[in-house]
Amino acid sequence: MIADCPTAPGLSLLVRLPGREPVLWHTGLASVEHQIPIGPNSTFNTGSVAKQITAHLVLLAARDNLIHLHQSAADLLPKLKPADVTVADLITHTSGLRDAETLLGLAGLRDLDHYTAADLRTLAYRQRERAVPAGQFLYSNTNYLLLVELLETVHRTDLADLARRQIFDPLGMHATGFQSDPRQVVPGAAAAYRPADNGWQHTQPPVALPGPGSLFTTAGDLDRWLGHLHQLWQHDGASLPWHEVLGYRTADHEPYLYGPGLYADPRPGHTAVFHYGHEHGFSAATHLTRGGLRIVSLANSTELAADHAAAAVLRALDERPGQDLDELLPLAAEHARRTVKTAAVHSKGDDGWPHHEVGRFTCDQVPGALRLTCTGDTLHLWRRGTPDRLTPAGPATWVGNGYSLTLPGDTGDIEGFTLDLDRAPNLAYVRQPS
Repeated sequence: MIADCPTAPGLSLLVRLPGREPVLWHTGLASVEHQIPIGPNSTFNTGSVAKQITAHLVLLAARDNLIHLHQSAADLLPKLKPADVTVADLITHTSGLRDAETLLGLAGLRDLDHYTAADLRTLAYRQRERAVPAGQFLYSNTNYLLLVELLETVHRTDLADLARRQIFDPLGMHATGFQSDPRQVVPGAAAAYRPADNGWQHTQPPVALPGPGSLFTTAGDLDRWLGHLHQLWQHDGASLPWHEVLGYRTADHEPYLYGPGLYADPRPGHTAVFHYGHEHGFSAATHLTRGGLRIVSLANSTELAADHAAAAVLRALDERPGQDLDELLPLAAEHARRTVKTAAVHSKGDDGWPHHEVGRFTCDQVPGALRLTCTGDTLHLWRRGTPDRLTPAGPATWVGNGYSLTLPGDTGDIEGFTLDLDRAPNLAYVRQPS
């Protein structure tokens, strides 16, 4: 089923009710500049939805005794310093390792700068201890970058080849693959966009990071994957997929748990596994219930959120179980639209006052330095040559765009501070000597 939308990017939405054929609805353009509509063969970057594939490969390696889930990851990755981090910790985001892409932003990386998985692993290996206590959930793409290195070490091949041989080819997922190089041509690939003053602007940077992202696939191929996952689930008879092999851990939002690259809703009557992904303008969502309901949503615009569309399908099916999917899917797609908030950039001090230098500060976990200035009673943190105005949130805490800064005392003589980002907490910065 096709809905025409000839001027803007859009999405693919697939729903398969248990025991039924799938219904696929798509709208919008895979290529705005070439006016190519999204269709069943359009491939999208799925972002973090790829984690379930990476985790699955690790569990297959464990089944074949190439890896032991509860061994120290440092046994296979000798550069990794926290010796008590296990392979299972990496899979379930309980390693306490900070997100390396977040750290690159602190190091001054700009949106169009090129970086590689090796660059991010270098940042991972600078971390000497867990940023949060053992067992505490901290979502971090670093975990899955390290899992890829682990897989490539024991299999002596790259992730793209391994996934193709062990999963994609056997399941007939011939339109699916990991992009290991940003120059690689992906057949049928949609481009990702964001609104611009003169229409649309591309969003993809020159980066490809197999493992936590960079999986290109179609809605139909993801349906095949979810069908395979459901078969394994039913065959094992476990409460959740792979649950007998790898215990699910408490995640960042109750009542959800996290297991092998999958969030899980364990509540009776709601039992399901799912994951969402947001990657440089693309977004994706997969949802699989224990009863066999499958939902796949893929979008190629920052104005759309694939997970919102998937959630709208679930709500509608719960409220009206017998609703015709041909009528439901276009309505659910409307819920994918979201408002994108853009952080304000403050290049001057309050009311145009000049910035007074507080100092430059460094952290041994992150390359480069951060600069603090003040205007009156207001602090500014400089990254990439641009100041963020910090808002007071307590006697010694200041909040910026996506992070908080905590001082050991007042702002009169700052010798250091702690920076907490969502995926990279507890970074200790100290003043550089003048």
